Amino acid sequence: MNDQSEFVPPKVWSWDKQNGGRFASINRPVSGATHEKALPVGRHPLQLYSLGTPNGVKVTVMLEELLSAGHVGAEYDAWLIRIADGEQFGSGFVEANPNSKIPALVDRSGTEPVRVFESGAILLYLAEKFGAFIPRDPSQRAECLSWLFWQMGSAPYVGGGFGHFYAYAPTKMEYPINRFTMETKRQLDVLDKRLAENRFLAGDQYTIADIAVWPWYGGLAKGWLYDAAEFLSVDEYKHVQRWADEIYRRPAVQRGRMVNRVYGDPATQLHERHDASDFEARTEDKRTRS
Repeated sequence: MNDQSEFVPPKVWSWDKQNGGRFASINRPVSGATHEKALPVGRHPLQLYSLGTPNGVKVTVMLEELLSAGHVGAEYDAWLIRIADGEQFGSGFVEANPNSKIPALVDRSGTEPVRVFESGAILLYLAEKFGAFIPRDPSQRAECLSWLFWQMGSAPYVGGGFGHFYAYAPTKMEYPINRFTMETKRQLDVLDKRLAENRFLAGDQYTIADIAVWPWYGGLAKGWLYDAAEFLSVDEYKHVQRWADEIYRRPAVQRGRMVNRVYGDPATQLHERHDASDFEARTEDKRTRS
């Protein structure tokens, strides 16, 4: 990995469609729709357009937690957006999220639809709408929101940084892998020290901070992301492991992790969720046999 020739940036960058690696067919330096396609609308108050990536899992876990807590107004339709096929660039999705990233939520419970994009914004919107999974005490609320925004600011180093160069880049490059591995491990250490003194990130209460952080850093701890558990020595982070296991035991978390999932065991994949009964009747192992 040390025999790479040095790259000299040109004076003016130009887009080379052939030099984008695994995602070359969908990455581009401009925003906006590439084709006309309206979003489907189901019968529930909340319409989610997503994919079962860590950012998508945050929202489906939150919705399943709200339903488990008795908030019937949190019933939702989860529509699958296949980002590898460029479905996030359809005109309807761009209207819901001009940044063309999953997840996007449209709340149709009021007189006018409300769009919410960015996973952290969706979690906060739902927490405030239903008065759940966010502390009322000002100091605990501040702690919760600090960890929520920590995740939103930190995860790009894990996904676009470590994950991209370790798992997806066309060639393995020592410098970026080392750079982002160091930062990923530093972040895991930040979490481990926090969780050494607290059951959950905001204290004793399970909140949207845990729901936001768990799919990324819990996924790393349990070896679900990038096949990198051994490389990152995730067993070193004992308190993150304890926290990740406790959250995964929650039934709503297990259900949320299934929604819009398109990889792994077909019995754990629920491509679209339109009713609570879908978890029993419409997982991919059952759907493909029918």
